[in-house]
Amino acid sequence: MQKRNFFDDVDPAETREWLEALESVLEREGPERATWLLETLTNEAQEQGAIRTHLNTPYLNTIAPKDEAPIPGDIYMERRIRSLIRWNALAMVAKANMNDDELGGHIASFASSATLYDIGFSHFFHAPHDDNPGDLVYYQGHSAPGIYARAYLEGRISEDQMDNFRREVDGEGLSSYPHPWLMPDFWQFPTVSMGLGPMQAIYQAYVMKYLQNRELIPDRKRKVWAFLGDGEMDEPESLGALSMAGREQLDNLVFVVNCNLQRLDGPVRGNGKIIQELESLFRGAGWNVIKVVWGRLWDPLLEKDSEGLLRRRMEEAVDGEYQAYKKEGGAYTREHFFGKYPELKKMVEHMSDEDVYRLNRGGHDPFKVYAAYHQAVNSDKPTVILAKTVKGYATGAGEAVNKAHQMKKMDLDSLKEFRDRFDIPLDDEQLKELPYYHPGADSPEMRYMNEQREKLGGYMPVRRREASQSLTVPELDIFQNFLEGSGERELSTTMAFVRMLSALIKDKNVGKRVVPIVPDEARTFGMEGMFRQLGIYSSKGQQYEPEDSGQMMFYREDKKGQILEEGINEAGAMSAWIAAATSYSVHDFTLIPFFIYYSMFGFQRTGDFWWAAGDSQARGFLLGGTAGRTTLNGEGLQHQDGHSHVLASTVPNCVSYDPTYAYELAVILQDGLRRMYQDHENVYYYLTLMNENYQHGAMPKGAEEGIRKGMYLLREGKGKSGKKAKRVQLLGSGTILREVEAAAELLREDFGVAADVWSVTSFNELRREGLRADRDRMLKPDMKVAPTWVEQCLDKRQGPVIASTDYIKAYADQIRPWVKAPYTVLGTDGYGRSDSRAKLRSFFEVDRYFVTLAALSALRDQGEVDAATVKEAIKKYGIDPEKPYPVTH
Repeated sequence: MQKRNFFDDVDPAETREWLEALESVLEREGPERATWLLETLTNEAQEQGAIRTHLNTPYLNTIAPKDEAPIPGDIYMERRIRSLIRWNALAMVAKANMNDDELGGHIASFASSATLYDIGFSHFFHAPHDDNPGDLVYYQGHSAPGIYARAYLEGRISEDQMDNFRREVDGEGLSSYPHPWLMPDFWQFPTVSMGLGPMQAIYQAYVMKYLQNRELIPDRKRKVWAFLGDGEMDEPESLGALSMAGREQLDNLVFVVNCNLQRLDGPVRGNGKIIQELESLFRGAGWNVIKVVWGRLWDPLLEKDSEGLLRRRMEEAVDGEYQAYKKEGGAYTREHFFGKYPELKKMVEHMSDEDVYRLNRGGHDPFKVYAAYHQAVNSDKPTVILAKTVKGYATGAGEAVNKAHQMKKMDLDSLKEFRDRFDIPLDDEQLKELPYYHPGADSPEMRYMNEQREKLGGYMPVRRREASQSLTVPELDIFQNFLEGSGERELSTTMAFVRMLSALIKDKNVGKRVVPIVPDEARTFGMEGMFRQLGIYSSKGQQYEPEDSGQMMFYREDKKGQILEEGINEAGAMSAWIAAATSYSVHDFTLIPFFIYYSMFGFQRTGDFWWAAGDSQARGFLLGGTAGRTTLNGEGLQHQDGHSHVLASTVPNCVSYDPTYAYELAVILQDGLRRMYQDHENVYYYLTLMNENYQHGAMPKGAEEGIRKGMYLLREGKGKSGKKAKRVQLLGSGTILREVEAAAELLREDFGVAADVWSVTSFNELRREGLRADRDRMLKPDMKVAPTWVEQCLDKRQGPVIASTDYIKAYADQIRPWVKAPYTVLGTDGYGRSDSRAKLRSFFEVDRYFVTLAALSALRDQGEVDAATVKEAIKKYGIDPEKPYPVTH
């Protein structure tokens, strides 16, 4: 142990005694005994009221120089390759902004993280090869130019593509950030919506363990790497699942946080230290924390720091100051960092200002980074590497300035400095054109790069489009009982779904691939019967006897459990669902995930994840339980969903339905299985389920097509025919369809009006089909375009059209362009209320009486009934014309 004093030590002799005792234990009995003694002392100190109150270690590298794993390979060749990648990344972004298109792009983020990526590519990232699907890497979104630049050298991306960075419309461009939807053979994960990458990476590692523990895939020691920014760690999602990773001991997970101390507008923690803050959070959550703060050039100074004064100064300086040191240069650093104490200033008196400026940060030192990665991949728990870097590293005027993130171009002097620093063989005239530089396919650089990647299995990033084995999905008759109706029995669509899910789980072809996911609401949805049948996944099994062990449906945890029960955590459950829904690509093993949750707490809490799921080409089912604004009685404003379908409509490849009857749900589920897992369509499904019990009829003959397309005739209205006959078309969905059916009876019995009743399973899908048809009519004027499905259903029908749903009016209003008759929409606009279903439906004006009134009012507008008839209905049904409008401001 190094014999040294401490600058502020009041009793150096006593300190040396303690340190010598520790050294003796380490030498004679080893680190385990030393750790035990320290923990015992800490516990005793806490009991006596004297305890360290934070989780930080000194502001130094975690790995001492003597313990660093030596970096293999040719370090000089790797620097050469890294320099070429740096240049080409810079050139690509700058060239994209040499005109008036203002396409943007980012230079500073990759400039700070180039070494972090390069060490991974050269020594650690395993590509898919043989029967190993390879490591999974979540690249920081703003560093995409550097990943493209590497792929360019490898010959995977052409110069034309580089020239078309952020120019995607004509088909030859490169996406701005990692987007699997736009580059389906290249990017695996969308990460630029900051915060989503960290949480998804954690759950990706978690689902990998789930698959391994269920013995569905072998353990091939794959790693999940997530590259993040220190500013990104302010997103709640970035830190929201840290404790889960620690609890599950996800030793297959490595976070690399690029701590360049700057976010988009300025310092991340100008008045503090982001590395120390993050260390506390990760260490407290049970992670292995490796700090890579200082580069090798600091080692001699730290070795000479016999009294700890340099360490003290490192602790004192805050990130805002460290940013200024890099911005202002060596003389400034000498005066303001070392100059605070005469002893420190004397320590660097032999160094030039340039030498002081070159004192490097750990994240730019390949030796330090390699040692950190080496320790991380050999850890027995999740590991975070906190690497200190400089934003805009080596970009001249753009280095360590607050506006570095917005830097898209570089002035000529900065380009010259960059060229000279990294030995790019371009003259001053060439610099003005910002050419890419490729040393040639047979150059020493490319031979070395290819050899390193060959050792690791091939090139990355790369994405598998399809699983190697196709699934045989069951036919519709697997749900035969539900097609025939429930008879006198009443049940909810939620319970119907649970029973259909049980039938799927028993299917020999897909049963083991079904993944039920719940966020601590299984009992709400009637799924507790699956606890015993399937088991709740736990990496530790069940180390206790549950209090309900004597009951039929006891709470059973199992290492091979099939259910993912994610606690009160919709974002975490959604991340687990995405991991399972992309398993066909990531693991070459297709899973069929069903995530069921309170619909009100679905999209609005996790909408960004829904978008990421679409980008990822996820395939699976999302189920919004207790859906609709008036179905969930007694809960109130924050629980009642009147808008999830409108939100779901914003995701282009999310297919959504609001079924009323079990046979509708059965048809939709089977069709979803066919489209996603047999036909390999890149869509996912959102279905709403209700908790209201009622009888379910048998499926009308020939209804399947309409159920899938979004609308079918449920019941023909009885009444007179001819010009004088009064008839209306009533549309409904979800549980409000039953109010529409009741309104049809009231119209017939009380007013002699015949009402055709249509079940609309998806206004969203009807709108999409209508928009496609309208586009064809516009672009192909000479082609006869078939009528939309709405037009096919309604054009030959008589009377005005009235739609009523349990969602805001915008939901049903979507099909208005294709409804040629007068169209009235009822919906549940406004905040929810706590009351009975009947009261709620009356309050929101969507019940049978308001549907009847809306139909009569529409007939009055057409001159088919008089105002007296409408007044009669208002009086008959006890409707108050002066009642407040449900939407209040």
